[in-house]
Amino acid sequence: MLTGMPLDGRIVHEFRSILGHSGVISSPEELHTYECDGLTNFRVMPCAVLLPTSTEQVQAIVHICHREKIPFVARGSGTGLSGGALPVENGIVLSLARMNRILEVDIPNARVVVEPGVINLDVTGRVQGHEYFYAPDPSSQSVCSIGGNVAENSGGAHCLKYGFTTTHVLGLEVVLPDGSLVHLGGKTLDTPGYDLAGVFVGSEGTLGVATKIILRIVKRPECVRTLLAAFPSTNEAGAAVSGIIAAGMLPAAIEMMDNLAIQAAEAAVHANYPDCGGLLLVELDGPVAEVEALLIHVEEISRSNGAWEIRVAQTDAERALVWKGRKAAFAAVGRISPNYIVQDGVIPRTALPQVMSEIERLSKENGLRVANVFHAGDGNLHPLVLYDRRIPGQEDAALALSFKILELCIAAGGSITGEHGVGEEKKSMMGKMFAEPDLATMQRVRCAFDPFQLSNPTKVFPTPRLCGEKPGEYVPHPLETAGLAERF
Repeated sequence: MLTGMPLDGRIVHEFRSILGHSGVISSPEELHTYECDGLTNFRVMPCAVLLPTSTEQVQAIVHICHREKIPFVARGSGTGLSGGALPVENGIVLSLARMNRILEVDIPNARVVVEPGVINLDVTGRVQGHEYFYAPDPSSQSVCSIGGNVAENSGGAHCLKYGFTTTHVLGLEVVLPDGSLVHLGGKTLDTPGYDLAGVFVGSEGTLGVATKIILRIVKRPECVRTLLAAFPSTNEAGAAVSGIIAAGMLPAAIEMMDNLAIQAAEAAVHANYPDCGGLLLVELDGPVAEVEALLIHVEEISRSNGAWEIRVAQTDAERALVWKGRKAAFAAVGRISPNYIVQDGVIPRTALPQVMSEIERLSKENGLRVANVFHAGDGNLHPLVLYDRRIPGQEDAALALSFKILELCIAAGGSITGEHGVGEEKKSMMGKMFAEPDLATMQRVRCAFDPFQLSNPTKVFPTPRLCGEKPGEYVPHPLETAGLAERF
């Protein structure tokens, strides 16, 4: 674990004058809470953690960071799984947990304005009485924050039909890395000029700090039906997924779990899943007549691809239990393995059988079990590589296997991340997916927002990249020439 030097007392005093004593965490004991996010493989102790409660306080903090060239990492609930909220050495963490107010609910225009610390599920909780809901639903939606969802462009089970976070973010208030305040997008569906809100969503905290977010909410459908289908293996289940999409249907969600994931979910929440090689959860929503017709069609396609058991949830309680098992799958794997790595890759749906066969081969070849959970409808895989860090070398072997799986995704025409982000963990994989001109173009965008690279530095890019650097040329990092050593 990396540890940084303490901040100069003068700077700490400035931060306390902005936030009060309770808004600044600096004791080593308390800082340990913030040394990592949901990915615990990497740990860095921040110099301080600051807890603002307003946009003005965020601006004041970032102004100081810009003046003193202090790197900072914005953090929401810390549930991310790619090390995106990992502190950086000799930097601070800007925790937005106290900025948790829902500022405006505009039902006639289907808009909600929130601060970044608002919990995902609380948005639906506020508007469900009006028969609306907020569609992006990561498995951690009961604890993850909207600000973190914006940073990672989070998805969830229902992103197949309703889209990722970027589909539901219309506008943002953003504190740029120099402390200035800008507004990107707005409440209308299509604001003029460049789509800078689209650039910001999914930028993983490298372009600034969102302090207000305008969200689009969705009318609750008339009817929702959830079907559960058991198959001999994930190959047959994958073929059923392709058949459903090829038939022109667009379910609200299509989720898949393999036998290891089923075992884990059953041990955790007793969802009453069948003991099978591949399990599909298909949710259909819309007008009653349409949903009932589609349900029959999904059953036919499932049976024609080898489904030997099909159930349809008969009550809201049964439906909730089905989804509880799926959303608990990541954490539940801890019941069948002392340690595991959660990966996040994307493939074309049609490549699912081949990729699954390759994952099984790699699992056997490396002597490590892999549990698989998918957003199968859009090809988003979540392989969980199981290992025991008490066995020398097994953690490194598990990480290497997880990267081999990502290489499979790239080779199949997919991506190294669907919703968890690149962060610290997968930045070494970026060079395998993108050519140098692609990475250089991304860097130019980053430099336009943050020339000193203070906002979540070291993340996303595979090697340190400096603003103004030419290929083969060494340019000192701004922090090297900013009196950094004198400040600590």
